[in-house]
Amino acid sequence: MTLFWAILLAVGVLAAWLLTLIGMPGNWLMVAATGIYVWLIPKDAPTSFGWSVVVVLLVLAALGEVTETIASAAGAARQGGSKRGAVLALLGSILGGLAGVFVGIPVPIVGSLIAAVLFGGLGALIGAILGEKWKGRELGASWEIGKAAFWGRLLGTLAKALLGAVMVAVVLVALAT
Repeated sequence: MTLFWAILLAVGVLAAWLLTLIGMPGNWLMVAATGIYVWLIPKDAPTSFGWSVVVVLLVLAALGEVTETIASAAGAARQGGSKRGAVLALLGSILGGLAGVFVGIPVPIVGSLIAAVLFGGLGALIGAILGEKWKGRELGASWEIGKAAFWGRLLGTLAKALLGAVMVAVVLVALAT
């Protein structure tokens, strides 16, 4: 029965990692699922592992959040973006990421993931432009801030996704050893 739970954890952390690409808290879901697994699986089970794995995941998830936030904020702030633009860029990136999953790109298997990341960046761009225009900035300045929000969001998401991939690897290695 513990093999079933191990397989379920492996599938769960992979699914959570995919959620990270669309701006959802996938890395934190990996931490939670792994913590529940460690708590429920008997220590003498062949697929059990200790709380140290959860601590490693916790550190990696926190590092992913810090990295994504710094990259996203640095992009727009470097161009002089406002808090309103930043908030709308964040909302736009989440909505864009979700839209990308459903719209997709005609690339087999990974098309929806690529679209989610790109649409998340486009959502950040549009949100930042709207926020800066609402703040009273000229279109040219708003466009520059929007482009910076796009690249910040894209690079931040990719860095966070790479850390999420490391998290998946940590869980899979822990299950296998």
